[in-house]
Amino acid sequence: QVQVVESGGGLVQVGGSLRLSCAVSGRTFSSYAMGWFRQAPGKKREFVAALSWSGESTYYADSVKGRFTISRDNAKNTMYLQMNSLKPEDTAVYYCATARGMEVSGTSPLQYDDWGQGTQVTVSS
Repeated sequence: QVQVVESGGGLVQVGGSLRLSCAVSGRTFSSYAMGWFRQAPGKKREFVAALSWSGESTYYADSVKGRFTISRDNAKNTMYLQMNSLKPEDTAVYYCATARGMEVSGTSPLQYDDWGQGTQVTVSS
């Protein structure tokens, strides 16, 4: 059984930084791409970033490009999202998810299989 667990969320002021982690067990971590999504109250879940199985190919939503960095450590079965220059509009529950293939094939939540429970990120102004 695949388990996906996010951590690292919290309350931060505008312009601050947070680092989210996503630990995966029950599946060979290095055999698939992964992604980060977020969902604010009353809004649809939206794509944030994704990376290939090796971490060499990365993709970002325009809204976070240049501020967020996605990475992974296959030896630790963990993916990360470094978030800098945070804005109030970044406030959301952040989810990580496993993709079906080794490369990133899309940004729709429907293309991702196993999800964590989410971690809350709140940016105060």
